[in-house]
Amino acid sequence: MIPIRDTIRSKNYPLINNLIIAANVLVYLVELGQGDSLDQFVYIYGLVPARYSLPQLSFHFTTGEQVFSFFSFMFLHGGFLHLLANMWSLYIFGDNVEDRLGSLRYLVFYLLSGLTSGISHLVFNWYSHVPTIGASGAIAGVMGAYFVLFPRARILTLVPIFFFIQFIEIPAYLFLGLWFVIQFLSAAGSTANSAGIAWWSHIGGFIFGILLAKLFICIPETGFTKKIRGMTKKRATPRIQVIRPVTSNSNHNLFGSISITPREALFGARKLIAVPHRFRKKNFILYIPQGVRDGTILRLKGMGKRSGRDKPGDLYLKVHISD
Repeated sequence: MIPIRDTIRSKNYPLINNLIIAANVLVYLVELGQGDSLDQFVYIYGLVPARYSLPQLSFHFTTGEQVFSFFSFMFLHGGFLHLLANMWSLYIFGDNVEDRLGSLRYLVFYLLSGLTSGISHLVFNWYSHVPTIGASGAIAGVMGAYFVLFPRARILTLVPIFFFIQFIEIPAYLFLGLWFVIQFLSAAGSTANSAGIAWWSHIGGFIFGILLAKLFICIPETGFTKKIRGMTKKRATPRIQVIRPVTSNSNHNLFGSISITPREALFGARKLIAVPHRFRKKNFILYIPQGVRDGTILRLKGMGKRSGRDKPGDLYLKVHISD
């Protein structure tokens, strides 16, 4: 299953989440420049359990290097596809978690999730010489937070069924719950010294992400966080919107609603609208006039349902203005 997007719109631009993605990309470019020294680079800045369990290895590293590896490992990746998969998941789930926690708390939350995921991997692979790298443990923490903060959200998911590809909206609690079960079963079937995916890092990150999210929600926002919220607040709704209309049996008209911001109501806006109805989907450009008021009904002539040779009905959209 490949997540495409979620149905929860964040109210603020994900400043920290985007900076974390940029930092991962930048570090990956540094990796590409290592050449023949890449293995040594990964061994120094990756998380190697044997460096902490075997005195003959830990002797070669300073205390600062040992501590720093618990944070640096989550910014390294084993290849472009590894980086792409992790950053895509972070892009989908991270913006909403940052929106709920606030930028400052989200940054601390992300780093702590990565740290606890690394500790989990260390405990279950105590004597392993294989370096663990990747942001997946920290992202698992973000997914755990999403699991408890947005359980009613839906994830648009690409699901390959034999030779066919289907796009299905799956409830977030089901998508993430199934993901966690897969991680647990994979961890149970792996050996401590096997190379590959750090399953216990994912499990630890997910569990601690749930616990940390519940804890961080109880921590009051600082004035700095409120200031950032004011600076990063989104001034417009998405340009592409899906309208799911309802209909009555008595006529061919369709009825739906569209949400816009006060700024869009004042200056007008243009949206690409997709209207799925039964097995057909209509796509069209909607021009929202300047000065529109909350509760205004926009009539789109001929955009309703059609039955045989009958004249098509109209689509009525009720405007909702909200911050």
